[in-house]
Amino acid sequence: MEGEAAPPNILAASKAGYVLSNVAEVVERILTFVPTKTLFRIASVCRLWRNCARRVLRTQQRLTWLSATGSSMYQEHVLFRTMAEDLQNIYMLPQIALLMVDGENFNGPVSFRHKKARKCEDEVESDPVEKLRCLLPSSCDILGLVAPGIVVTPSGLPSSPPQEHEEGEAGYSLLFPAMDGVSIRPFHFCKKSLSETTMEEAGLINNPDLKVVLLFDYETYKPGGGRFLNTLLEPLSQSNVLIVGGQVERVFSSDVTCCSPGSFGAVGLTFSGSRIQGASVLVEQDVSSSKAAEATIQRLKAANIPERNTIGFMFACVGRGHNSYNNQRNVEANAFRKIFSNVPLLGFFGNGEIGCDRIVKENYTLSETDAEGLQHSFTTVMSLVHFG
Repeated sequence: MEGEAAPPNILAASKAGYVLSNVAEVVERILTFVPTKTLFRIASVCRLWRNCARRVLRTQQRLTWLSATGSSMYQEHVLFRTMAEDLQNIYMLPQIALLMVDGENFNGPVSFRHKKARKCEDEVESDPVEKLRCLLPSSCDILGLVAPGIVVTPSGLPSSPPQEHEEGEAGYSLLFPAMDGVSIRPFHFCKKSLSETTMEEAGLINNPDLKVVLLFDYETYKPGGGRFLNTLLEPLSQSNVLIVGGQVERVFSSDVTCCSPGSFGAVGLTFSGSRIQGASVLVEQDVSSSKAAEATIQRLKAANIPERNTIGFMFACVGRGHNSYNNQRNVEANAFRKIFSNVPLLGFFGNGEIGCDRIVKENYTLSETDAEGLQHSFTTVMSLVHFG
C-alpha cells in the first residue's frame, strides 16, 4: 500500500547494506576475521571490498606453522593431507614455505633432478613440489627438507607442548608472510653454483643487514663435501651473523637444474633487517640429564628476545634424543617449553649440527668462532629467531 512504512527487517537490511557498501572502517574490521583464501574471493565483490582486503593483507605479518603427526590413510605424507585442509583457515599470505618431513614415511625425489615440463598425472601426484604448488600461492618459494626425525609443535597455540618424533610419521610447514623491515631470501648451492657472486646474490656476504642464516647441507660426507661446506661457512663464521642448521637426508624445492643426481649441496634461508633478532646455545655431547639440558637452554634468556612472533629451532643429532637421557623421551623439547612457554619449537634430528653458543647482546656482538667450530655431532643446537 502506497505510503506504508517498510517492515523493520527491511530497514535493518538496507542500513547494513549501506554500511557494508560505503563504510571502509567497518568492512576492514570485519575482514580481519576472514581467512586469507576467503579474503581473495571477497575482494572481487567491489572496489571498496578489494581495497579493504588489500589493507588487511598488509597487516597479516605473523608467522604461521602447520604440523601433522601420525599415519596418513593416503599414499602421500600426512603433512600434505593436513596442509590441504588447514591452509583454508590461515590468516596470512605465504611468501616462503619451509617444510620438514621424516624420511621413513616420505616418498619424494632423491635430489634436485630436473623434471620435464610435461608430466603424466601419476608423476604430478607423486611429486611433492607439484603438490605444494597446487596448495600454496604460485609466488610462494618452497624449501623442503627430509630428516630422520622431526621436532614439532602442534598447530594452533604457541604454548602447545612440542614433541620430539625420533621415529614415526611427522612433519611441519613454517610459512613466512611479507613482513615490513624483514628480507627473507632462499638459497641453494652445489659445487657447480657456489661462488662469491652467488653468495652475494643470496645475501650471505656483503650484506650489512644480515642477521640470521638457516643452513642445511646434504650429501656432504662425500669426497669434496667437507671442503664445500667450509667454503660456505668460513665468511659467515667471521661475521656477527647467527648461523644454525644441520645435515639432512635430502631436499626438495622449486625448480633447480644445476645438481646432478647424488651430488652434495646446501640450502637455506637468509634473514636480514633491523627487526630480526637471534640467539643460540649448544647442548654439548656430555649433557645427559634434564636438569643439565634446562640449564643450557636457560642461557638463551640472556638474549632478552621477545616471545611474540618468535620461532624456536631445535636441530639435534640423530644419536641424541632418548639415547642421551637414559631412555627418557622429549627431554630437550620439554626443557625448552618450560623456559619459553609461548614460543613454538620446530626442528629435526639429523646427521650433523651447525651452530654454536651465540648469545646476542645489545650491540649484536656474538661470540667468535670459525667454520669448523660451527660443525658438530652428538649435540643439539637450540635457537630463537624473532621477526619483530
